[in-house]
Amino acid sequence: MTRRTGWVFGALTSLLLASACQGPDADPEPARVGPDDEWAEVAARLTDFIEREMDQKGLPALSVALVDGDRVVWADGFGWEDPVDSIPADAATVYRVGSVSKLLTDLAVMQQVEAGVMDLDAPVARYVPDFAPENPFGGEITLRHLMAHRSGLVREPPVGNYFDDTEPTLAATVESLNGTALVYAPGTRTKYSNAAIATVGRALEATSGEPFSEALERSVLEPLGMDDSSFEPAPDVVDRLAAATMWTWDGRAFDAPTFQLGMAPAGSMYTTVLDLGRFMSMLFAGGQGPSGAVVGSATLEEMWSPQFAAEGGSGFGLGFALGDLEGERVIRHGGAIYGFATELAALPDQGLGVVAVTTLDGANVVTSRVATAALEWMMDVRSGRPLRRAPRPTVALEPVRADALEGRYGSGASAVDLREFDGRLYYEPVRGGGRYELRAWAGDTLMVDGRLSHGRRMVARADGGVEIDGEVLPRLRTGLPDPAPERFRDLLGEYGWDHNVLYVLEKDGLLHALVEWFYLYPLEERGPDHFAFPDWGLYDGEELFFRRGPDGAVTSVEAASVEFVRRDLGTVDGQTFRIDPVRPVDQLLADALAASPPAESGTFREPDLVELTTLDDGIRRDIRYAGTNNFMGAAFYQLPLAFMQRPAAAAVAAAQRALGEQGYGLLIYDAYRPWYVTKMFWDATPEDQKLFVADPSAGSRHNRGAAVDLTMYDLATGAPVETVSGYDEFSPRAFPEYPGGTSRQRWFRELLRETMEEQGFSVYEWEWWHFDYDEWREYPILNLRFEELGATAPGGL
Repeated sequence: MTRRTGWVFGALTSLLLASACQGPDADPEPARVGPDDEWAEVAARLTDFIEREMDQKGLPALSVALVDGDRVVWADGFGWEDPVDSIPADAATVYRVGSVSKLLTDLAVMQQVEAGVMDLDAPVARYVPDFAPENPFGGEITLRHLMAHRSGLVREPPVGNYFDDTEPTLAATVESLNGTALVYAPGTRTKYSNAAIATVGRALEATSGEPFSEALERSVLEPLGMDDSSFEPAPDVVDRLAAATMWTWDGRAFDAPTFQLGMAPAGSMYTTVLDLGRFMSMLFAGGQGPSGAVVGSATLEEMWSPQFAAEGGSGFGLGFALGDLEGERVIRHGGAIYGFATELAALPDQGLGVVAVTTLDGANVVTSRVATAALEWMMDVRSGRPLRRAPRPTVALEPVRADALEGRYGSGASAVDLREFDGRLYYEPVRGGGRYELRAWAGDTLMVDGRLSHGRRMVARADGGVEIDGEVLPRLRTGLPDPAPERFRDLLGEYGWDHNVLYVLEKDGLLHALVEWFYLYPLEERGPDHFAFPDWGLYDGEELFFRRGPDGAVTSVEAASVEFVRRDLGTVDGQTFRIDPVRPVDQLLADALAASPPAESGTFREPDLVELTTLDDGIRRDIRYAGTNNFMGAAFYQLPLAFMQRPAAAAVAAAQRALGEQGYGLLIYDAYRPWYVTKMFWDATPEDQKLFVADPSAGSRHNRGAAVDLTMYDLATGAPVETVSGYDEFSPRAFPEYPGGTSRQRWFRELLRETMEEQGFSVYEWEWWHFDYDEWREYPILNLRFEELGATAPGGL
């Protein structure tokens, strides 16, 4: 049983009425509140907006609550709390709300300040005597510094950080900061820090005499009636925790991890939108909760006042981020933790607020837009004017338009790459930041509108350039990138954990770090194995140090005070990737020859297989499965030949001619593959690697003679080009959008893909070398050996 006792002031009646409509054996009705007549139009507008955003951005679930003074006036859920068991998301779904936790932590500290137990401007060491990070700047760090993100501390503690899945204690987490140095002098510059709020929570433990989670339960959650909230995974709360999803730059998706952060005060709260509605109602009541004062109104005003700012109402107060909306002050905070994205925003002078949470990693721009739209419409209602129009939707760009715009535009700090992939166009600032989808918006105007960013506008110009937010950028002619600096080569790779990989890559001659899956930063080289993040972004001003073992090989990188261990991945130095077959090859062969391909219905074209090298002298072969230089180390073909259905083969020859004009040829690894070989591959491959082999129960496009595995070679030297991974490498480096490697490697990969796509092929989603002819469905599955095709020797039929 969950502790759902006492809904937000006035919401209980709505929920009881919903429950009364159920029969005794019926599934529970989704929990929702309102809306009443005053807020019905806002709820309808938001419902349309949320459903459109969820569909466009692929959000699994989203819950929202609107607050007017002491009431939640509308709360509902969309999508699925648990898609496996078909449990819908609703107003009572539990979410992890990440950094919104900081507001509750800071509120508990302000209670102690009111009581005279804590002093915002006293050195933190008064409360945490062993807190002693290196401070080369002088001056003491205070609670005020920490709560306003002006301490100069690193973003993450070395232990108990966002990446650390060992679930250390808060004491161990804060103690680890003694091995760090301040990035900026206290009070001089805003630097967002999870480590800072972890330290605040540790100070609260010292003064309250309780573990942090118990102190928050007693001082904040219970007085506010937040019965479905906790700072630890209490069973009676997390039994309705929504399933959350991670996703990556290169197209993967996986279940979000659920480990607890060592820095719980900064981001570990579990809660519902209804409970956060209670929290906002307390704010609007000047600190009064259901059973009395939680804090005083003067305390809240101090929390909502800019700290260390000469003037203006923006920046950070104590915990709250401060801003303005049409002349009204806004208090807000976002939250991001594995698989969850939250936005809490309020107009304290009008007593209006909103909270929105979704279950897709990094989708904070969506929850922020939902919150802003809600506040604008609520202001319209409060002022008695008609509701303003909903934000204009964007639509998918036509693939031909996306392809025509691909290229580099501008130079210096303004330079951007526009990249087409799978019919979509992406905006990538050359100096780093990330990757964002462009969609059609109004007339000829495109707009950045995706999971990670929204709003930047672009218009294509008649002269071939583009105009982005009023800045004209000419189109540049670009060619093969220069080789990466040799000193970077052994630094490139992946570091860290499966749940959060740090990619170190080269781009335009600079080393870059892709961190937390989406955020790409150029690194400043400060010395051998020593780099720094830029002075913006998540890790502004922090450094990276590559560590080497006794043999000189790079073993890890300490990035922003967190150690990321180098990951074993793929192959090195051109080695062929190998698996350990589940069973001996001779047994696999006997079983495969005794089996039959799946039966198919329908009408198919008559097979007409031709050998590729007979169509163009520039096409060369390296048929890996005719020898032992392949992932299983065994020969599967008697002859090193490459057959395809005639139209597909002609398209390969056309691609060869196009590449020949640029000095490259095609090198074929495999084409038609008998079905029995596909079955051998499947039966030999361990379950956790089957992503890279075809399921024989459905047949392979190779079996139909309509797929080809290939790379390019240099016509002048005869040498194959260097790409991010080797052929048949069972690793993420094989993915067509894998972000790592060098500019040159990725350029070759993209040239091959674009050329093949122009001839009617599509790249396979997990292998950059595998291309399917678009008409593959028109051909049957075949199980003929090469000898049965009339082939007698390499080079002819």
